[in-house]
Amino acid sequence: MSANWKSIVITAILAALASGAATWASATWVMRERQPPSLHSVVHEQLDLSADQDRRLDAIEARFAARRPALEAEVRAANRELAAAIAASDGDSPQVQAAVDHFHAAMGDLQKATISHVFEMRAVLTPEQAEVFDEAVVDSLRSGAG
Repeated sequence: MSANWKSIVITAILAALASGAATWASATWVMRERQPPSLHSVVHEQLDLSADQDRRLDAIEARFAARRPALEAEVRAANRELAAAIAASDGDSPQVQAAVDHFHAAMGDLQKATISHVFEMRAVLTPEQAEVFDEAVVDSLRSGAG
């Protein structure tokens, strides 16, 4: 291969890499800009909490933060169980269905605990604060729905 062709190939490869990096950076920026603010930032930055509310919400958040990892670990375990059942199966077997049921139950437990946590937080807020909070919750759920 002549030096001219090597230069062209190297230039094309570098251009492709630069284009890919720019596309990835742009997509990351756009997705970040489209995300609604986190519920945590809404609560702690937009609601003008009293010291008592802040203290009570911190306690609520700490309790949920302690509970959440176990719920998420159960979802991951159920997902691994489902993967193993599918890998060991020739089709939609009773083992696959049992694993699907376990996964749904684990996801349901996580979702129920999260919703309870949200309503426990809401109970600490004034009606005006709750209105802003509710809007943030709805926006968060809608953005996750795709």
